[in-house]
Amino acid sequence: MERPLAFRAAVGVALTLSLALTTAPGLPAQEPAAPQGSVTGHVFDAVTQRGVAGATVELEGTQLRTTTDVQGRFRLEGISPDIYRLTVRAVGYRALVLSDVVVGSGKPYTVDVRLTPQAIQLEAVEVVPSFFRVPEATVTSTQTLSAEDTRRTPGAQEDVVRAVALLPGVAVTQAGRNDLAVRGGAPYENLFVVDGIEVPNINHFGSQGSTGGPLSLINIDFVQETAFSSGGYGARYGDRTASLTNIRLREGNEDRLSGEVNLSATGFGLIAEGPLGPKGSFLLSARRSYLDLLFKAAGFSFVPSYWDFQIKTRHHLDDDNTLSFVAIGAIDQVTFFNDDADNRYDNARILSPAQNQYFAGVTWRRFFAGGRLAVTLGRTFVRFESEQNDSLLQPIFRGNSTEGENTLRADLTLELAPRLDLTVGNALRWASKLEYDVALDGERRLDQDGVPQPLAVDTSFSALRNATYVEAGYQLTSALRASVGVRGTWYDYLGGAFRLDPRIGLRLATGPSTAWLLSAGRYHQGPSYIWLIGDARNPETLGPIRADQVVLGFERELRPDLKLQIETYYKRYGTYAARVFRPQAVLAPAGFEDVNTDIPFGLEPLTSDGTGTAMGVELFVQKRLSEIPLYGLLSVALSRSRFTALDSVARAGAYDGRVLSSLFVGWRINRAWEVSGKFRLATGLPTTPFIASGPDAGRLDFTRYNAERLPLFHALDVRVDRRWSFRGFQLDVYIDIQNVYGRQNVSGYQWDPRTGAPEANESLGILPTIGVNLEF
Repeated sequence: MERPLAFRAAVGVALTLSLALTTAPGLPAQEPAAPQGSVTGHVFDAVTQRGVAGATVELEGTQLRTTTDVQGRFRLEGISPDIYRLTVRAVGYRALVLSDVVVGSGKPYTVDVRLTPQAIQLEAVEVVPSFFRVPEATVTSTQTLSAEDTRRTPGAQEDVVRAVALLPGVAVTQAGRNDLAVRGGAPYENLFVVDGIEVPNINHFGSQGSTGGPLSLINIDFVQETAFSSGGYGARYGDRTASLTNIRLREGNEDRLSGEVNLSATGFGLIAEGPLGPKGSFLLSARRSYLDLLFKAAGFSFVPSYWDFQIKTRHHLDDDNTLSFVAIGAIDQVTFFNDDADNRYDNARILSPAQNQYFAGVTWRRFFAGGRLAVTLGRTFVRFESEQNDSLLQPIFRGNSTEGENTLRADLTLELAPRLDLTVGNALRWASKLEYDVALDGERRLDQDGVPQPLAVDTSFSALRNATYVEAGYQLTSALRASVGVRGTWYDYLGGAFRLDPRIGLRLATGPSTAWLLSAGRYHQGPSYIWLIGDARNPETLGPIRADQVVLGFERELRPDLKLQIETYYKRYGTYAARVFRPQAVLAPAGFEDVNTDIPFGLEPLTSDGTGTAMGVELFVQKRLSEIPLYGLLSVALSRSRFTALDSVARAGAYDGRVLSSLFVGWRINRAWEVSGKFRLATGLPTTPFIASGPDAGRLDFTRYNAERLPLFHALDVRVDRRWSFRGFQLDVYIDIQNVYGRQNVSGYQWDPRTGAPEANESLGILPTIGVNLEF
């Protein structure tokens, strides 16, 4: 693998394209600033999701103002291209400011505005709109990112998951991946929800049995908002013990047909959107990577490539009923070049994660006086074709498997009184197609005594689970709100196991801009399906993982556009998956495991006898874009996690990141230029050393499990954006440089048989990329 050549190729592509785009004489002269953009949107109640009629919508910095119609919809026209703030006010709701309303001369800007109900102030009090919405479904540990927050984050590659990784409590794993290790938990403990559909993994080349990957398959242009909760979320969601990432997709514009062309250093994409009948809209995209062209030119021994396709439609059947459909799919392939000995040697240490996947769902929403009903029928499907060969091209691992699951979910929300709302729901999940054909060489699957235990499995089964929840929110006083809920989950495929999870949250406002927060609850998570085939006894010895959590927080708005939040948390794990062949370790996989290093995907005997604890304190400061043209965030976390496996010795957890810090700052110079930078600093994660000599040389020394640490991680990314507005279309260009000073961060170690010593897996160094977006 010739990394210097890859670097030179990437630099050459970026600099050539950037020079051409910034100096091209063929671009038409920029139109004089003139009204040529529009904003359309929908204002609705964050609890009932019913449209708010009569809300006042004002575009700051202009004379444009309007009120919403009976369905909560509005439209503003004749807007000069720029980035604006949208202020929304309504009687009985907390006034809200949306920053980063990017109005261009191409397609119309569409936005959904979720207003949080609040008690009406009878006395004469000046209401200052806030830039931060109070989460309605969670009490603590929740932050919200707009699509623009994600798009302009340096180094995020317009990936919602990479942007979330800047938030408090998320450990740094590998520079080239977006695995979220939240508050000491493993990446498989995270829940991802896309427009109401629970998705096992939202990434290209996603890790089987976990949630991470190199790049999200969700097009950022589809995203309206991403809400991330690192703990303490309510009873509506479950079956995960660490975090919740809730991604809401936007609607297509209902005014006219419009589109977008995206070109970046990794791929090319097309987007189309517009009206669908008199009361509907559609949003459609297709993307293809051209990583294969760059990898071939750079001389790599393997080439990844992908396609993805996305569609969303929405129909307003009448004033009280809507029907929406979402489907997102991907095709991921890896090609190996084994034409010489060096390539075969390099490829022998790579597990190929080829896969085809999709998730889809249709949701019917019914609004009525005092409430709403939402019913979603969804399906997720992944076909994995994983393999790894040795340097003689002999197979050492083969994994062909299919995981398909159907979900029927219903959620009913009722406003029983002005201060009391109640939500009840049920989610039935049936994994109708679980098929596995797996073979693992015995030398790569040694038991605790060093005896080879080859695995050969060809099986299929189905799995059924059902969850029912009820949650009530009550405004006890004008300052104190309580949320109390309980969730019960039945696991048919785990011998009929039933788990009950009570949860409570309190929010006490001690001033107009200050609040104390408290949440506590129990969370359970079923084992990943592939773990069940690792040993014939695993379906009997594995049960749901348990995590008890308590979070105490304080938040204050120092200004309407500046928020400070401090939280401390404690988590206690029980019935955690422990490894029989590695009695010092609990199961904590992540990434594309090299089967030469350790047993992959939990394909080994497991038992639910592990325990653990995680604790920490986090500081978070966020500045929204306002009349002060600066934005950004600061996140600092001090934490500790320890787990106990079958040998009863407490050790550092695999994702025990003691110190985690992120600083992201952006400056909007004027309507055309924007520059931003991101710096991350984190202590290295624990690592297990290799046995250096003797007959077992090259194997991990589990007697020293997690006894050492990776080197300190730090990296600086910068980004520059430039916008041009022309009559009828908008051109945006950015240059993104990751790892500006070329820090070669170490993400792990592999044993090198040629040298008889471990080799560090280092990041590539400086990585410049360029992106072009054309809207019309």
